[in-house]
Amino acid sequence: MSELVKIIECPRDAWQNLPKIISPEAKADYLRQLVQAGFQYIDAASFVSRRAMPQMADSEYVLEYLDAPEEVEIIGVAVNARGAERASESGRVTTLAFPYSISPTYLERNQNQTPEDAVEQLEQIGEIAYKAGMDTVGYLSMAFGNPYGDAWDIDEVVSAVDILVDSGVLAVSLADTAGTASADTIRNVLSCVMGVHDGLEVGVHLHSKVEEAPLKIKAAYDAGCRRFDGTIGGTGTVPFAQDALVGNVSTELLIATLKHLGAELPDLEPLDRLIASSKDIAKKYGMVQ
Repeated sequence: MSELVKIIECPRDAWQNLPKIISPEAKADYLRQLVQAGFQYIDAASFVSRRAMPQMADSEYVLEYLDAPEEVEIIGVAVNARGAERASESGRVTTLAFPYSISPTYLERNQNQTPEDAVEQLEQIGEIAYKAGMDTVGYLSMAFGNPYGDAWDIDEVVSAVDILVDSGVLAVSLADTAGTASADTIRNVLSCVMGVHDGLEVGVHLHSKVEEAPLKIKAAYDAGCRRFDGTIGGTGTVPFAQDALVGNVSTELLIATLKHLGAELPDLEPLDRLIASSKDIAKKYGMVQ
């Protein structure tokens, strides 16, 4: 990988559990602000069951209103072939993201799939993506441990990455889904995965208390990670976390920490306006009335 750090901004993750529905125009306006600020990789949409995830039911309209420039990578999540078809038909998605996990409990709760079902759907998604000229990325949930008591060790993580790579994904993002991983665990898992899959783009999607986040970011960076997910303002709840203070790592903290470490970072505009917009959305749509 290039030494330039790739920042993946994830408004989809920030929005999907907000209880009040955000209008597609408001979502598109926020996404447009991200593009104007210089973000080139945006996890913007989800093509899952409209009943299961009503907040993301309007993804096609949002991306149509956004009309992103060609140089911006728009990532859309799909958990099955039908979702992948929707993303393909939209003509606005450049990369399909598939959530996988070494935790059977997580797969059942998150997408009503067994591990075998998930692999079968991923293979179908890969075919759809290939025919449509889209890339694929694998999101590996519970990559650093889980709260369910399912079997977990580094070998299990490496084996799961093997499955994703064999299915044709071009990048893998390892998620600390429950926000419980230590810096040492993050460093060790990344070192092992990257050691086995030399040349694979391996990233992290970290959840953390604010005061613990810099050590986790440093551990990932020191292990060689150059792909980081974040959300402006740290917006986004973590339903699997045992601590209400655990949430998405904020993009502004991520950038500040990486800058302190001497990382080569993308050229972005000041984030003040985006931070304010993110707070406004969270306040307006995060309270049930």
